[in-house]
Amino acid sequence: MSFSVGENVGPYRIIEQLGQGGMATVFKAYHASLDRYVAIKVLHPAFGEDASFEARFQREARVVAKLEHPSIVPIYDYAEHEKRPYLVMKFIEGDTLKARLDQGPLSSEEVLKIVEAVGSALAYAHRQKVLHRDIKPSNVLVAKDGQIYLADFGLARIAQSGESTLSGDMIIGTPQYISPEQAMGVTDLDERTDLYSLGVMLYEMVVGKVPFNADTPFSIIHDHIYSPLPLPRKVNPNVSNEVERVLLKTLVKDRLDRYAAVDQMVSAFKEAWTQTVIPTQTAVATRTAVRQAVQAAQVASPNAVPSAMDASPVATAPNLKLEGKGVRGPAKKRSPWVWVGVGVILLCCLGFTMNAIRNRLSVRSPRDLRETEGIPAILQPTSHPGESNLPPEVLLVQELAKVDPNDPDLQLEVAVAYWEADLSEEAYATLDEVIKLAGHDNASFYMEAGERFLDMQAWSPSALMLFQAMRFHAANGDVPPDVMTAFHEAVYKSTDRYESPQVLSFEEIAKVDEPLALVARSRYAFYTKEFDQAYLHLDGAKKLSPDMHEAILLEAEFNSLDGKPERAEILLLGLQELDSVPDWIQIFAEEIIKRLP
Repeated sequence: MSFSVGENVGPYRIIEQLGQGGMATVFKAYHASLDRYVAIKVLHPAFGEDASFEARFQREARVVAKLEHPSIVPIYDYAEHEKRPYLVMKFIEGDTLKARLDQGPLSSEEVLKIVEAVGSALAYAHRQKVLHRDIKPSNVLVAKDGQIYLADFGLARIAQSGESTLSGDMIIGTPQYISPEQAMGVTDLDERTDLYSLGVMLYEMVVGKVPFNADTPFSIIHDHIYSPLPLPRKVNPNVSNEVERVLLKTLVKDRLDRYAAVDQMVSAFKEAWTQTVIPTQTAVATRTAVRQAVQAAQVASPNAVPSAMDASPVATAPNLKLEGKGVRGPAKKRSPWVWVGVGVILLCCLGFTMNAIRNRLSVRSPRDLRETEGIPAILQPTSHPGESNLPPEVLLVQELAKVDPNDPDLQLEVAVAYWEADLSEEAYATLDEVIKLAGHDNASFYMEAGERFLDMQAWSPSALMLFQAMRFHAANGDVPPDVMTAFHEAVYKSTDRYESPQVLSFEEIAKVDEPLALVARSRYAFYTKEFDQAYLHLDGAKKLSPDMHEAILLEAEFNSLDGKPERAEILLLGLQELDSVPDWIQIFAEEIIKRLP
């Protein structure tokens, strides 16, 4: 008898499926003898492949079942049904913190309440020598009575103990919230790992977005290890200096430099939070600004004639710029009639935005990325559902772009909106259209677009845009240094991502910069475990350009990952002593040095 709605599993009657993840499926069930509903978390069948897993499952389940704290979801029971282990937990009537964040920014009181509850639960568990390993908003439950619960202590710990195909091929932890030491596969984890993940969640609540997000899990994991933390106040100016300082210490790469314990971090944050004049809704971020505009449009009558004030939700939304995030320099000048059209669109958006949303437009799943033999499972690209509704902010930008479908500036806004909504295939398809509209001679347009994506840490789109500028300048025999530097950064950083050569081929890069193309081939080969090819292409780059900074950086990166820290450090320190080395290489080198043993 399977775990099906209406069936009995032991004393529990399955009522409905609540959710499904990579490691488990959750059901709501009824326990007749105690007259109460429970949540049953059924582990993935792959765990049954390990003959000794049952004994470990029982041992670990006993440990987590002893956790008794008002903010930890209690485990009532554990058993096995048809060779599938399951946990029985308290059923919480409410929603996840993730769902709450999707509704809009938290109030000051909500932020403080969540930090106190989750921090208290973690501090208690750590005193019992139990780590969580997977702190994230979807594991924080907000009950209807306002009580905050931390869930899934059992799942993270039990999965870690197994030797099944599933647990053996994955890193426990969610990429956006994983700690650097988890990402590197360190086994001797301590409470500062949970502290980092809690810090990421806190960053998201306060700033309005997670610090690192990209198009593949490995890209995100790489950023947690090597990329500098985006400064909270730069992303959201509403964040105070005091709160930023707490986030910076919590999310430092080296765990020895973090707070020693969760309660220390919670105490520091509460002090910083309460000493700051905090607006009612603090986490006003770019991703919520457009949503607020769309929500304002939804509540208006489609047949009403809006006034000039009522018709400007986009223009008045906080932190929102039509040019989007990360634009460098002043906005580009557009033809006056375009802005007249935009005004008409804004006047009409109160009516047609709601209708557009109701159309439930479907989008294609992201492009199928090629699989490279021998890549660990954690590096495999993720896929999106085959169909989904376009986010309201994408719909709104699409409507604005209809003013002039042939305007590359407006189409660029659509591409950016797609990218920020994690619709990478649609973003790349729109960028192809942008290139057709902008032509091959619009170098300044491509430079600005490339730098914009560079600010967003969208390396592959940035490389694609900057390549257009490079091609124009190379054809004219004079490539400006700022174009060269930006292009090199985007190409270098994009090459640990699977889609990199599909977005911009190595052959195309070689047309404007042959040594860089070899460096790109080398780094891509290394991260797809074609090590012989990686070193072969690196040698080729060094022969063509012996003093090329990117080749030296890549050799140091290889040595740092190949167990040669001394050689890596010599190369990196040598790079840092050169005045001609671009800032991005200096920063990248410093991050590698910090990770050396």
